[in-house]
Amino acid sequence: MRFTPRVPGRARKDPAARPADTAGRFAQLAVALRTPARAGEPLLARAPRRWQRTAPFAVAAVFVVVLIPVTIAVLTNDYRVGGGWAGALGVAQTVPLLLAVTRPVPAWAAVLAADVVGAVLLVSADGVAGRPWPWTPMGIVGYLVLMACLGLRESVRTLVGVWLATGAAGVVLGFFAPAGVVDTVALQFVLAGVVLALTGALRGLGDARQRIAEQESISGAERARRTLLEERARIARELHDVVAHHMSVITVQADSAPYRLPGMEEPVREEFAAIAASARESLGEMRRLLTVLRGDGAGDGMSGGERAPQPGVGRIQQLVEATVRAGQPVELSLAAGVAEAARAVPAVDLSAYRIVQEALANVVRHAPGARTRVSVSRSAGDGEVLVLVVNGPAENGAVALEAAGTGHGLVGMRERVRLTGGTLDTGPLPEGGFRVAARLPLDSRTEESS
Repeated sequence: MRFTPRVPGRARKDPAARPADTAGRFAQLAVALRTPARAGEPLLARAPRRWQRTAPFAVAAVFVVVLIPVTIAVLTNDYRVGGGWAGALGVAQTVPLLLAVTRPVPAWAAVLAADVVGAVLLVSADGVAGRPWPWTPMGIVGYLVLMACLGLRESVRTLVGVWLATGAAGVVLGFFAPAGVVDTVALQFVLAGVVLALTGALRGLGDARQRIAEQESISGAERARRTLLEERARIARELHDVVAHHMSVITVQADSAPYRLPGMEEPVREEFAAIAASARESLGEMRRLLTVLRGDGAGDGMSGGERAPQPGVGRIQQLVEATVRAGQPVELSLAAGVAEAARAVPAVDLSAYRIVQEALANVVRHAPGARTRVSVSRSAGDGEVLVLVVNGPAENGAVALEAAGTGHGLVGMRERVRLTGGTLDTGPLPEGGFRVAARLPLDSRTEESS
């Protein structure tokens, strides 16, 4: 078997890939043509490749180089115009095409003025009989190039004005037409309208796509903001039950203190009564706030709120068992005592359960059949609850229920971790799959400060 040595730093190009590369480059050029340029920008100024950005200047230069000698030769030989006038008209009618790449309206004004002056000079030329007038063939070609530059840059109102001005100039010159000439007023008027319509439609398509892209960007930002607000409101509703429990305990303890501790002095009794009253008032304010968060209204049937207790680490095993029954292979590692430790900090207890719940839901939606491992443990110093959910790639042949996520789940995880003062690490794995790792501190002071 022979091996052909490869030269370092040089990569072989597949010949079959060259047509695809060429097609891709022309597709980029088409997109650049549809992309509107700002005022003062050259045509194709936003094209991705340098040769595409310089192409308009090269095309304009080619037309100028070709049209100048042809115009001079035709005016001199066919129309029998003096050499000086022929050279001046050739330059005046073609050189402004270079300006049309960046300033098409001034270039059009200069070319139209040069064409009108040329038509006036040709009235007295010896060879004008039987020739195209008032617009010569070379003038028509240059004018159409100019119309293409205008159509790709200017607004519809400007294009209509240019087209009507072209027709008006031809009609006015028609009153002074020499005998026996071939009238080209209608020809240039029609061709200019066609070129303006085609290039204007191309620019309109680019404008429409740009507006759609801007609206999609705005909609995406609004959707992300709405998602974040919805997740925060949902977390606030869930934590209401936790805080309400603590406030209720404070109220009961303060109210029952005089009965549990007989012989209490009157100022102390009044102090406990004030504590109980403040706790009841705070609890009422929280319930009113919860009504606003839930959007409850009179007669909506939801004023009673949710009656089920909030889940915690102790119910993660039930969650995993339900996922396994749904056909998802999941292994659970739940450290001893972690449920009791998390229950002491309700926010951590609820956040750990919700993170595992959302991670498993994402696995079911995006990687059905993937082997998944759930681990809930405590750090070495017992100061944190560690939640880890790792899944492999989707099972062969399995079809994901959702091709792309909405981001709600990760937003909710981040908000819950931020609430407890912890950290969250999420991302894809090199061999396929996904990893969710959260550290939730059990220090109550961290919870209060957050």
